[in-house]
Amino acid sequence: MATDLDVTVRKAGPEVIDDLEPLWIRLHTHHQSVMPGWTYHPDADSWAVRRAEYVEWLGIEGSFVLLAERGDELVGYALVHVKQGPDDTWVTGTRMAELESLSVLPTERGKGIGTLLLDEVDAELERLGIGDYFINALAGNKDAIRLYERRGLRPMVVLLGRLAASPKD
Repeated sequence: MATDLDVTVRKAGPEVIDDLEPLWIRLHTHHQSVMPGWTYHPDADSWAVRRAEYVEWLGIEGSFVLLAERGDELVGYALVHVKQGPDDTWVTGTRMAELESLSVLPTERGKGIGTLLLDEVDAELERLGIGDYFINALAGNKDAIRLYERRGLRPMVVLLGRLAASPKD
């Protein structure tokens, strides 16, 4: 799909995983900026774990990645993991989806690329017949939370944590 942003969105699979590394690293850096005070993995270690998760998730039927490209440059991506339902708490269908990553280059944020990717995620989920959709967002990532809430998502669970490697308040 081409847009007036001069960005094309296309669906891909596991063959593009290694192309996602630079954008994952940028997202990992962003997470650190919106949630200071925690101890984070070095970029290479973070990517190794996330890459393995991407391989696993994209091996599940229905899971997909959408790439936002301007010419030959990857400017953003969204990766969605399809899970079997129903959920043990919420009334859901037999398949649910979770947006595992949404990353847009820092220089491209605020231009509508994230919204474009989310529009395409919604369209693909509709095509797959999946109506139950979850997104995790860091508590400090207020811009992302506002974006998701404007799209009709609302908070469901609060995850609290204490990490042995992170400084205590």
